[in-house]
Amino acid sequence: MSKDDRHAMKPMLALLAGLLLAPVGAARAAEGGSGPAFLRCDLAVIGGGSGGFGAALAAARRGLCVVLVEQADRLGGNSVRGGVHCWENGAGGTGIPFDLYRRLKQVPGAVGISSYGRHLAWFKPDQEPYRFPGGETIIDPRRCYADTLRRHGTRGLGADEAACREQWHGVVFEPEAMAATMRAMLDETGRCRVLLNTTFRMVHATAGRVESLELGDGQRIVARCYVDATGDGWLCLGAGCDVMTGQEARDRFNEPIAPAQATRNVNGVTLIYRVTRKPKPGIDPLPTNVPARCWWRESFPVAQMNHYPNGDLNINMLPTMDGQEFLRRGDQAADAECRRRVLAHWHDLQTRYDEFRHYRMAWVAPALGVRETRRIVGEYVLTERDVRAGLSRQAHPDIIAVADHALDTHGSHAHGIGELREPYGVPYRCLIPK
Repeated sequence: MSKDDRHAMKPMLALLAGLLLAPVGAARAAEGGSGPAFLRCDLAVIGGGSGGFGAALAAARRGLCVVLVEQADRLGGNSVRGGVHCWENGAGGTGIPFDLYRRLKQVPGAVGISSYGRHLAWFKPDQEPYRFPGGETIIDPRRCYADTLRRHGTRGLGADEAACREQWHGVVFEPEAMAATMRAMLDETGRCRVLLNTTFRMVHATAGRVESLELGDGQRIVARCYVDATGDGWLCLGAGCDVMTGQEARDRFNEPIAPAQATRNVNGVTLIYRVTRKPKPGIDPLPTNVPARCWWRESFPVAQMNHYPNGDLNINMLPTMDGQEFLRRGDQAADAECRRRVLAHWHDLQTRYDEFRHYRMAWVAPALGVRETRRIVGEYVLTERDVRAGLSRQAHPDIIAVADHALDTHGSHAHGIGELREPYGVPYRCLIPK
C-alpha cells in the first residue's frame, strides 16, 4: 500500500489464510535425524498481533494446521503490549473482530463502547473552564457494537461536532482480557500451535519461494504457505520482496497529494500510558533526571484519552517521537527517550489541570507504538485514487476488505485530505508481495 493503513491490513490478513490450502493434519515435528527439529504445517504465521491472530484463527477454523510464532509472552501486539487498547470507529470490523467483542462481553469489565466527550476542537468558553488538552472518549452504555462500524460521511472533528458525536464510536477493552481471549479462541480450534517467547531468526528461500523458517530456538518450520504479520515485514524482507519507505514521489502512483519528490518521512511513534484514580489528589513526583519543561519541541503534544470500563484513563501523546527521530535513534535508545517524555508529559498535565491530580500513573506500555517503518510492495498497490474513489467507483474484481479511515500522509499534513465520503475496498493482490 502506498499509505500505511494497518487498520485495513489486519482484517485482510485474516482472509488470506483459508483461500489456497487444504488441511494436512495437526502441526507435527519431523521424526528421526540429529539435526534441528522441523515443524510441518499448512500455514505458518509469523507475528501474533491482531493481524497474525486473525490469519491463524481464520485458517484453523477452516481445518488447516497452523503454527503461530510470537516473540512476546502474549498475543495481541500493539493492541495489548503497545497500549492501543481500543478499536477506532470504522467499516470492516465484522467477522472475527465481532467474535472477539462478543467473547470479551462475557468477561465482567473487559470491554465497552465509547462516545466522544470533550475535544480541543469543540471548546466552548461559556460552558468549559479551559480547552481540553486533546480528545476524550467515554464509555457509553447506550451504544452497541453496530454503532462502531461507520466513520465515513462526516467532515471530521474540526468541522462536524454533531455528526461525530452521533456517528463516531469505538471499542475500549482491557488488554489482559484481550490477550487471554485471543489465546482461548485459537486453542479451541485444536488446529493451531502457538509459540510464545519465540523469535523469528531467518528465512530460507530460493528464487523468492520460501522453503523453511528458522526460529531463535533452533527449530525450523516447513509450511505450504506463510503469512508475514510482523510489524516490519521481516519475513518478506528475508525472502527478497520489494519494499518502500517514506513518501513516494507524486508520479510513481499518480497521487495528487504526494510530494513532487520522494521523502523519507514516516509516521511518528507513541508510548501510551495508563493512569488510575488515587485516594488523595496530588502531583506525582518527577525523577530528577527528567525536566519539567518540554525539551524536544516548543510545547507538549496534545493527547487522545480513552476511558476504560473501570474509569482508568488510557493516554496517547500524539506523537511521543517523530518518525525520523525514531529511525535515527534505533529501537532501544528511542524507547528509553520516550519513557522520559511520558513522565514529563504526565507531570505537565497534572501541573496545569487539577482534574489529573486525582490520578496516578499506573502503567506504561512495554512496547512503543510504531505506526510505520517499511511497507511491502504487493502485486497491486492501493493508492490515494482508490481510497478517494470508494467502493462505488472501484472496479477491482478481487476486493476482500473494506475500510473508511482517512488518508495517512506519513507524518506530514497535506491540504485537503479530510474524511472520506464512503468506504473503499482493498484488493486481494495487495496481500501478495512482489
